[in-house]
Amino acid sequence: MEVKKKISPQAVLALKEALSVIYWKKEDLQQFIRLTLNNPAIVSTISWSLTKREIVKEMINRMTNRSDIYESDLMNLIFAVVDFNDFGNLKYWDDDGSKAKKAKEAVDNLRSVTKGYFQITKEQEEAKLRKSKADENLKKVLSLQDELLQLKVYFNKIAINKNFNQRGFQLEKFLYQLFLLFDLEPKGSFKINGEQIDGAFTFQNTDYLLEAKWAKEVNRGDLATFCYKVESKFKNAAGLLISIDGVTSEAVSTDFKSIIIMDGSDLLAVLDSRISLTDLLFKKRRKASETGNIYMNFNALFK
Repeated sequence: MEVKKKISPQAVLALKEALSVIYWKKEDLQQFIRLTLNNPAIVSTISWSLTKREIVKEMINRMTNRSDIYESDLMNLIFAVVDFNDFGNLKYWDDDGSKAKKAKEAVDNLRSVTKGYFQITKEQEEAKLRKSKADENLKKVLSLQDELLQLKVYFNKIAINKNFNQRGFQLEKFLYQLFLLFDLEPKGSFKINGEQIDGAFTFQNTDYLLEAKWAKEVNRGDLATFCYKVESKFKNAAGLLISIDGVTSEAVSTDFKSIIIMDGSDLLAVLDSRISLTDLLFKKRRKASETGNIYMNFNALFK
């Protein structure tokens, strides 16, 4: 009778380290784990308010303690991380390259300590088939790119519309669909106390009012008017002004502290899948908090 070789303690420790650093955002790590496991129910039993290291430690410890249930899924995780070679998700938070370097070293270390462990056996082939199934699930997630492509076609149709009033309504509809795609709980245009609001959405527990303009560069007066709308609402409300043609050079100053600005180049970066809408909002808000600069588009943020 053939005796199975146990997963070594070194491999378990190396797996914990690699899983903790290959993704920056916890939701990306959560999705990676769910798509890799045959029995992903354990993911829902972990508190994702913990740090990534605490989350990974808790999950792997539970799995190793119940190897009768999770041994094949531990192998799935090792296979998936050993094959991990795309660290692009880290680049937006990795100004000096240290995060990607650390992640690559952790994956290389896992490869090293598991080298020779996986032989070409029936068990390994079955694990590879399971990984292939996980890859297929991941491809379904990537259908987001197809939906973005359809929205880009719609955006380009709006761009050639010479009827500015009609184009404004089309832009509001486009933005509603875009924000819905990224689960930002959008709300269409509405009036409150006689004020016209182009829309609203929620991002990371903060409510945002939305103003959308596509006719000319936004000037200082436009910014001041929108800031008043925002600041006269709830105390913790914020605002996102989307001006397709940008803003005038004298418009932006540190006087405006409750809003951030997006322009046409930002939207195209999202539509081209160069950055997700949520990541872009995060970077803009972080930059505004750090520098007071409420208008840095995608090209300026990542040059």
